[in-house]
Amino acid sequence: MVKIIFVVGLDDFHLAQLQEVQSSDQYRFHALLSYQEIKRVKRFPVQELLEHARRVLLEFDGTVDAVIGFWDFPVSTTLPLIRDEIGLEGPSLISVLKCEHKYWSRLLQKEVIPELVPPFQKIYPFREDAVAQCTLDFPFWLKPVKSVLSHLGFLIRDTIEFETSLDIIRKNIARYAEPFNLILSKAELPEGIRAVDGYHCIAEGLISHGQQCTLEGYVYKGSVHIYGVIDSLRDSIHSSTFTRYQYPSNLPSDVQHRMIEATQKVMVHIGYDNAPFNIEFYWNEDKNTIHLLEINTRISKSHCPLFKLVDGEYHHKVLIDLALGQRPDFPYRQGPVKVAAKFMLRFFQDGRVVTVPDREDIRQVEQKFPGTEVLVHIQEGMRLSELFDQDSYSFEIAVLYMGADSHEELSANYQTALAMLPFKIDSYEDR
Repeated sequence: MVKIIFVVGLDDFHLAQLQEVQSSDQYRFHALLSYQEIKRVKRFPVQELLEHARRVLLEFDGTVDAVIGFWDFPVSTTLPLIRDEIGLEGPSLISVLKCEHKYWSRLLQKEVIPELVPPFQKIYPFREDAVAQCTLDFPFWLKPVKSVLSHLGFLIRDTIEFETSLDIIRKNIARYAEPFNLILSKAELPEGIRAVDGYHCIAEGLISHGQQCTLEGYVYKGSVHIYGVIDSLRDSIHSSTFTRYQYPSNLPSDVQHRMIEATQKVMVHIGYDNAPFNIEFYWNEDKNTIHLLEINTRISKSHCPLFKLVDGEYHHKVLIDLALGQRPDFPYRQGPVKVAAKFMLRFFQDGRVVTVPDREDIRQVEQKFPGTEVLVHIQEGMRLSELFDQDSYSFEIAVLYMGADSHEELSANYQTALAMLPFKIDSYEDR
C-alpha cells in the first residue's frame, strides 16, 4: 500500500533524494509549504505554518501516514505540534525543546554527563549590566539560546568584543526569538526555563580545541542507535566557520565509542524517542578529552549525499522509517566510494557578485567526477550580505558534494573542480 508522506519545507534538491531511497515507489511525497516559504523569508512564519499545516492535513482526501522535515528552525520545533494535530506519533514537543533550547539542554546534559559540559550561564543581552552579569573568564562563546548555523554566535575575547557582539545581537535576535517564543508558549515549561525565553543568550566556556565531529543517530522505542560519524572541519582563522564535512570519521574507534556512550546517556535522560537526531562533539587529542557541543532533533541534510556515496543510501531512509513507526534498516559501506565530503565555498567579507558558474560549468564538473553535486547559493548582481542566516564571520556561496577512494584523491578532485567553476566577487574593501 502506498504511504502518503507530507514534507515540511520541500525543495527540488531533496525531493530528488527522497524519490531515490529504497522502496520509494511505495511513497508519495507532498509539500507542506516549500523551502522558499519556510527558510528564505525575513520573518519565520511559525503561526502561519501551523495554521496552514492543520488545514491542509485535516482537509486532505486520504490517509496521512507521516509528516517529516529535515530543516532546522522552524521546521524541527514545529513538527511535534503538526503531528499532534492529526494524531501521528513522534517525539514530544517537550523532548524536542530540551534539545533545541541551548540553555535548557545544557542544564540537562550537566545532570548526566557533567564532565563533558563546559561552564555556561544565561545572559540577557538587553540588560544594561549584561557584561558585568557574566562571570565566565575570557575567552568564551556567546550565542542565542536558539539560532541556526552559528548565526549571531561570537567568540568573545575581551570586554570590547563582548559589548560589540551584544549590540549586534540586540539588533538581530528577534528574527529567531519571536517565533521561538511562540513555540515555547505551547509547551508546559518548568518555571526556571519559562523565564529564559528566545531573547536570551548562553555564554559557554571554550571547548573548541581539537577535532569536531557529528554523530548521526536515532532513538527507537527508547533504544539509542548511531549509524554514522562525520568529521566537521573548520577554517583555521574563524573557528566557528565550517569548510567541509567528511565521512567516515578519522577519529580513533575508542573515542567514537566514548561519544556514543555519552549520547546514549543524554538522549535517554532527555526522553527523546522515535525520531532521528544528530549530536556534535569535540575531541581534544592532546588531553584525550571529549565535550558535547549541541543536539539537533533532525537528520543533517548536509550529510545525506555523503551517506549515499559511502553507504549506498540517503539517510532520509532513517527519517522515513521512523516517521512510519518502523525500525530503520540502513545499509553500511555499500556505496561506490570509500570517502566523501561536503565542501563549503566561503567568502569572508561582503561583496558584489560579478560572475557565477552557469549550468554548463556545473554539468562539466559533475560529468568529470561522477556522483558530484554542485549547489550555488548566489546570483550575479547580488550582495553577499543579502544571504540569510550566515555565520558571524563568512558567507557560504556554494557547496560541492564529492566522493573518492582516498582522502588524497578527494582533495585533488576538489581543487580541480574549483578551477572549473568561475566565481568572481568584488569585495567592497578592495574598492
